[in-house]
Amino acid sequence: MSAKIKNIAIIAHVDHGKTTMVDEILKFTTSLDAKESSERVMDSNDLERERGITILAKNTAVQYKDYKINIVDTPGHSDFGGEVERVLKMVDSCLLLVDAMEGPMPQTRFVLKKALELGHKIILVINKIDKPNCDPDKVVDETFELFMELGATNEQIEFPVVYASAKNGFAIKKLTDERKDIEPLLETVLDYCQDSARDEDGPFKFQVTNLDYNEYLGRICIGRVFGGKGQVNQEVYLLGENEKGEPTQSKQRITKLFSFMGLKRTEVAEVISGDIVAIAGIAEMTIGDTLTSAEPPVALPRIVIEPPTVSMQFMVNDSPFAGKEGKWVTSRNIRERLEKELKTNLSLRVDDLGDKFKVSGRGELQLAILIENMRREGFELGVSKPEVIMREIDGQKMEPYEEIVMDMPESYSGGVIQELNRRRGIMTLMETIADGVVRVKFEMPTRGIIGFRSFFLTETRGEGSLSSIFLEYRPFSGTISGRTRGAIISMETGKANAYALDTIQERGDLFIEPQTEVYVGMIIGIHAKETDLDVNPIKEKKLSNVRASGSDDAIRLTPPRKLTLEQAMDFLEDDEILEVAPSSLRLRKKYLNPSDRKRRG
Repeated sequence: MSAKIKNIAIIAHVDHGKTTMVDEILKFTTSLDAKESSERVMDSNDLERERGITILAKNTAVQYKDYKINIVDTPGHSDFGGEVERVLKMVDSCLLLVDAMEGPMPQTRFVLKKALELGHKIILVINKIDKPNCDPDKVVDETFELFMELGATNEQIEFPVVYASAKNGFAIKKLTDERKDIEPLLETVLDYCQDSARDEDGPFKFQVTNLDYNEYLGRICIGRVFGGKGQVNQEVYLLGENEKGEPTQSKQRITKLFSFMGLKRTEVAEVISGDIVAIAGIAEMTIGDTLTSAEPPVALPRIVIEPPTVSMQFMVNDSPFAGKEGKWVTSRNIRERLEKELKTNLSLRVDDLGDKFKVSGRGELQLAILIENMRREGFELGVSKPEVIMREIDGQKMEPYEEIVMDMPESYSGGVIQELNRRRGIMTLMETIADGVVRVKFEMPTRGIIGFRSFFLTETRGEGSLSSIFLEYRPFSGTISGRTRGAIISMETGKANAYALDTIQERGDLFIEPQTEVYVGMIIGIHAKETDLDVNPIKEKKLSNVRASGSDDAIRLTPPRKLTLEQAMDFLEDDEILEVAPSSLRLRKKYLNPSDRKRRG
C-alpha cells in the first residue's frame, strides 16, 4: 500500500471560484458520475447553495496518473477562518485562486498569510480569465507584491502561475496556449507540490481536524495520518484536553476506518502515513485530539484558533407570539443545540448566563449562519444586537479593527465615504479599477462595520461589493453614534390594516403589509426622523352613511421593506431584540410597554 499521495488545499477570497474548480477537477478525473455532476457539488449544505459561499471545509480525493491527490475545499469568508486555519495543517501545498479582474482581496491576504506561515508551497491560479476587462498580468504582479509583503521565503516566492476559467473547464500555463481542459493544472500539481511526508515504519499518529456525524456510526473524525499505519481493532491512546485545558489520556480501539475517493467514503482495513482519512467509533474524540500507538504516547501540537471578535446574546423568545411556530423553544433546547455546535465549530464560544447565552464568533456572518441553521431546524429564540469584544492590554482599552474593501460605481462613492468617516473609518486607498468603477479601502473599528452592510447595499443600489478582514486590536477610538433614524413601533395588538398603514407610511418606511399580525412593542418600520414613533397600525376607518368627495380615494401602499436575517441584525439597537422563528423574523423593543420604555429612559 505504498501509494503516492499529495495533499493540497484550495484557498481564495470568497466567490473567486474554489468550489467550481474542485468540480472541474472531479469531472476531469472521472470521479463524478453523471447524476452527481450538479453545479458546485462540494457545497452540500442548503445554505451554501443558496448563498453561493462555502461555509464548512470539505475534502475529496482524485486519482491522477500514479498519484492520489487529496483536495480540501475551504471557506473564503474570514468569519469561517477557523475552518481554514485547522484545515491547512492537513495539507502540504495550496492552490491560491485569484480573480483575474478583482485581484488579491482581503481574504486572499488572510488565507495566504496562514499558508505561508506553515511553510506551504503555493501554486497561483489566476481564475476567471474569460471575464471582459480582466488583466491577468497585473494580478500576477499584485499577488507577487503580496507574497513579499507577507514575508514569503525565496522558495515560496518562486511560485508557478496557471491561468484558468473553472466555469468553462480549462487551465493553461501561458495565455497563448490552447484552451482545452483542466490537465495543465493537475500537471503543475504533480510537478511542483511536494509529496505527503511519510513515516511508514514509525508508530501510528493521527490528528483530528474536522468532524462529521452519522446516525449509525456516531461521530466521525477526519484528519491526517502523520506517521505509521492504522488498522481496524488496533489499540491506541487518545490524547486530548478537558474543559479546563488540562491534558487527558485514555485507551481506545479503532472500530472503523474510511478512505476518500471522489465524493465517496470507502471503508478500509488499513490507512497509511500521509493520507487524509476518517475514523469512527471513538465518541470522546474532538478537534485537535491525537490518536497514537507510541509508547509513551506524545500528543501532536494542538490546533490554535484566533479568538472571537463579535458576540450576541441568545435568549428564550418571550414575546406575545412565543411558541406559535417553533418546535424547540426552551432554554434547555437552546443550550443543547449550542453545545452540539461547539463540538464541531472551534472558533465559537458560548457562556451560559443563566437565562441567556452569550455566543461569540469571528463575525456577524458566522453568527447569522448559526441562527439561520437553528431556525430551519425548528428553533424559536430572541437575539440581541451584535457587540464587539473589547480587550484590556497593558491597562489600555483595545478594540478589533478591520480592513474593508469596496468596489462600487464612482457616482455612489461620496455618500459611502461620508458614512464611513462618521463611523471613524480611515481611508487608505481609492483607485479606479474600470471605467466608472472605483475601489476604496478603509481601516475602521469592527463596531463601525456592524450595521454598515445594509446601508452600503442601499446606497450603491445593489451594484457595490464589500468584503472585510480582521486586522488587529488597536486603542479604543471613541463612541460611534448608532442608527440615524428611529423605529416605528406598534402600540396595539391585532391585524394591521391598509387604512392605518396608508397614513403611517408617510412617516417612514414600513416592514409589514396589511393583515400582518402585530403586538404592542413590535417594530413595524423605520421612522424618517431620529426619534421612535408609537403608532396604531390596526386602526380601522369609521363607517358612516355620509359620502364625501375625496374621502374614499383608493389606498396605495408602498411595498414594504423585507429584511433578511443579516439586515435585521444590522438594524438592531441596544434596546431592541430580533425575534427569530422558523417562518418569520420580527423586530421588537426589549420593553414592550411604551410607558415602561419612557420610564427606563
